[in-house]
Amino acid sequence: MNFIKKIFYPIGATIKYIQEHFKAMLFLLILFLIFAPSQEKSLTPVNLQEIKLVGPIMDATDIVQKIDKAREDINIKGVLIDVNSPGGAVAPSVEIAYAIKRLKAAKPVIVYASGTLASGSYYASIWANEIIVNPGSMVGSIGVVMQGADLSELMSKVGVKTQSVQAGKYKKVGTGDRAWRDYEVNELNKVIYGTYDMFTKDVADARGLDFKKRDTFANAHIFTAAQAKNVGLIDSLGVRYDAKKKIESLSGVEFANWSQEDKFDKFLKKLAAESSASIHTYFPELTLR
Repeated sequence: MNFIKKIFYPIGATIKYIQEHFKAMLFLLILFLIFAPSQEKSLTPVNLQEIKLVGPIMDATDIVQKIDKAREDINIKGVLIDVNSPGGAVAPSVEIAYAIKRLKAAKPVIVYASGTLASGSYYASIWANEIIVNPGSMVGSIGVVMQGADLSELMSKVGVKTQSVQAGKYKKVGTGDRAWRDYEVNELNKVIYGTYDMFTKDVADARGLDFKKRDTFANAHIFTAAQAKNVGLIDSLGVRYDAKKKIESLSGVEFANWSQEDKFDKFLKKLAAESSASIHTYFPELTLR
């Protein structure tokens, strides 16, 4: 009997191990299938890079780091920025715009709008060598907004009141516990129109447009790709193939070897974008759109 047990012990131990660690092994298998490289990496150095700007722009840290890294990498001869974003907060959009401006000073950069190119994401794109847009994309919405909810009626029904102590007449500008007063709206308008002037001036300078005629290309107009080209906001219509061929031509590479975005980074970026969108739903902020 002991002899039989010894013979079948390795098999039994293996089955027991699988049963006890099945979930962990399954989890590792899933991770491997998601993030394993789809093909062997080429031995040829990467000389062209694609960077994606997807979703609401709430934080520019990651994409600015990628743009600056591509600028400093002597092997990278050209960069394609793939944009599909409705815009977002002012400061991060400006950060990306000036990162692309620095990049352009060092090597060619093309912006390709694979989806929406509007407001903050358009601002971010203005300094590229060229802006190529998918014919089905929406472009424009060059404007600024600050909005918030008036929750006073709901608070009254629920029986909630707010109280605060503050110094400064305008310290509670934008509060949601009551309707905004006229002097508060005027204060917010000062910020809104100051930001709008900055936005439209940068667009006019970058795109070679007449600032005095900004109502034709700005004023929060929404354009089709063809209409955007007619008013000077973009350079041409095309698909990803055209955009990649254009940057390959501008960069002067003999054999194009494009970088591939890390699958794990792509997964985390998507998760972060979805989280930022959810958080932004509940907290009003000055945004470009």
